[in-house]
Amino acid sequence: MGAGFGKFVGIFSFFLNPDCHIKVNIQKSHHKTSFPSILKFSCTFALKYWLMIKRLKEKWQVSFGRLILILMTFAIGGSLTGIIGRKIMDFTGIDVWWLYYPLYIILMTLIWPAMVILISIPFGQFPFFTQYIKKMFSRFSPNRISAKSGLTAAANAGYPKKIAIFASGTGSNSQKIIDHFKHSGEVEIACILYNKPTAGVKRIAEEENIPAIFLEKKAFFESDQYLTLLKELEIDLVVLAGFLWKVPDSFIHAFPGAIINIHPALLPDYGGKGMYGSIVHEAVIRNQEAFSGITIHFVDEHYDNGDIIFQAKCPVLKDDTPETLARRIHLLEHANYPVVIETLLKQSRL
Repeated sequence: MGAGFGKFVGIFSFFLNPDCHIKVNIQKSHHKTSFPSILKFSCTFALKYWLMIKRLKEKWQVSFGRLILILMTFAIGGSLTGIIGRKIMDFTGIDVWWLYYPLYIILMTLIWPAMVILISIPFGQFPFFTQYIKKMFSRFSPNRISAKSGLTAAANAGYPKKIAIFASGTGSNSQKIIDHFKHSGEVEIACILYNKPTAGVKRIAEEENIPAIFLEKKAFFESDQYLTLLKELEIDLVVLAGFLWKVPDSFIHAFPGAIINIHPALLPDYGGKGMYGSIVHEAVIRNQEAFSGITIHFVDEHYDNGDIIFQAKCPVLKDDTPETLARRIHLLEHANYPVVIETLLKQSRL
């Protein structure tokens, strides 16, 4: 045990102290390495690193160029942390190993966030690293409790419940939800998923430093790629905010009673496949309805069919057009959707 511990200290010292030298005995091999073996090793090595980079790119949802800048920030920030840490420890004059290394590790832990934030500024990655470090430290919060599915976790004070927003359009509802919970310590908008490359909600996510994930149609309907991602993020509630695709049954089963939607009419009227946006308002006006409104409901396997959570209505005026009616409907959506979401999370009804 003593010999093993000595080797550990020696190896650890090599990385942390440039003045520490390790004596290593290397036996020369008489085996001749062939070119095909070298080529195979090189290809395997390159493939592993390419897959690692690809996974990071997908996980952080960034371009390849931005990923390079992020990795450079990590590398330079880490190097500066080591240099500054050693300088400070040298200044202290501590040379007892059992005191030196614990203090050095603590010091590195404290310095590293400041260094990467500093280096991220000239590389243009300040928003990414502020969010990254915030999430990193939140993992060590004493009030953090693991929640693996739906809203079945207990409503413990201080626990940040996580929301995933699905959207297809401009993102006005998404913005209102983000604004509502922006300064909340109990609710976090963990990610925004969108299915149109030009969707305005993508810009909103970028401006708010929220991970934006593009949904590829084939992967969404034929694989568990995005479902696995939501589980890894420990999502508590899935919020559909103007999302025009039907949610696959696999999502319904994975998040039973934990997916909600907002519809621009008083369900069960004017719901079903193809009934969204101006199509709904045109139908309401054409049928000379006295009232229209919004419905917030749970999502099940059928279009606009889940249990109703909340409804609010507004009058339909004689001179209304789909555009003027839509404006009043949007006011109802913006005023009520965030509040209903907050109420659901606080009640932990599911």
